[in-house]
Amino acid sequence: MPIPALQALPPGVVNLQDHEDAARQRLDANAWAYFAGGAGDEITLRANRSAWDGLTLTPRVLRPLVGGHTRCTLLGRTLAHPIMLAPVAFQRLAHPDGELASAYAAAMLGAGQVLSTQSSIALETIAQAVLPEPTRGPLWFQLYPQHDRGFTLELVRRAEAAGYEALVLTADAPVSGARDRERRAGFRLPPGVEAANLAGLAVPPPRELAPGQSALFDALLHQAPTWDDLAWLQAHTRLPILLKGILHPDDARLACELGAAGLICSNHGGRTLDTAPATARVLARICAATEGRVPVLVDGGIRRGTDVLKALALGASAVLVGRPIVWGLANAGAAGVAHVLRLLRDELEIAMALTGCHTLADAGPWLLDTQ
Repeated sequence: MPIPALQALPPGVVNLQDHEDAARQRLDANAWAYFAGGAGDEITLRANRSAWDGLTLTPRVLRPLVGGHTRCTLLGRTLAHPIMLAPVAFQRLAHPDGELASAYAAAMLGAGQVLSTQSSIALETIAQAVLPEPTRGPLWFQLYPQHDRGFTLELVRRAEAAGYEALVLTADAPVSGARDRERRAGFRLPPGVEAANLAGLAVPPPRELAPGQSALFDALLHQAPTWDDLAWLQAHTRLPILLKGILHPDDARLACELGAAGLICSNHGGRTLDTAPATARVLARICAATEGRVPVLVDGGIRRGTDVLKALALGASAVLVGRPIVWGLANAGAAGVAHVLRLLRDELEIAMALTGCHTLADAGPWLLDTQ
């Protein structure tokens, strides 16, 4: 695919909320329901945002700040900053350039990217476009295990061959959440938008159910991943594996014991289990459970550079941003995504300076007013 053309931002867009407001005017009802909606009554969706707002930063003053920076390390790599793109499916619903525009923006801004299994552009195309860029951050592939293990293994081999540096196994979505917004909108993929990486995957044969059996528990959930799938995956790849969707300390401990290379504290953006806790509320407990053995990343509701600093103060190594990337993409393609990332990094630097943080190593629980 060609390099995406630059587009102008809508007037008056100066923060991520402005991007969301502008994107709502650009996206059709179908795409808006898919990207903006959450599960059930969207309690978790709203809680993700309000939980970050509920944390307050305590400034330190008159500290030396010259020469400060946002660099950090993650899985052996030095990153320009701790902001990464979360895996978001079907981005061509938001813009014709889809994930390719997001990938170019991420590479130019030094942000890591996690490409979705359900990307609307093939994983090889994304890797070929951005791997040569010297300023890029990490490139990881998010994996949904498929009902056909042979097909799943083929996805892993493709990611390895293309140059992806880690796999992100999504653990918290054995089934989709009850997404009322999507059902009201009659959500469907329009012509020309598909899961490009899943082309050729055969539909599983239907299971015959006895009277009284559940179509969910006795049929669909036969395909749901378990801890055994993590062990199987580790035996079949040389790539480090991070687990995404960790909200309980016991799961964090078990993941570490089983050799996960990292964890992502996530509730799927409020799209699976409604009333699940906000990630900001459980992040510190997840980090404590790992005892520093693996890095912990977090997503869910991050909209300001102050949110990024709060996440690091709670123990995260980096953050992932999902919906705001889509809003920037809808508004101005690659330039819109780049603007979202630049805003977050600039706001992070401002927050660091105003709290007396010379580097990210200065961010700790002492920054947060817990009274």
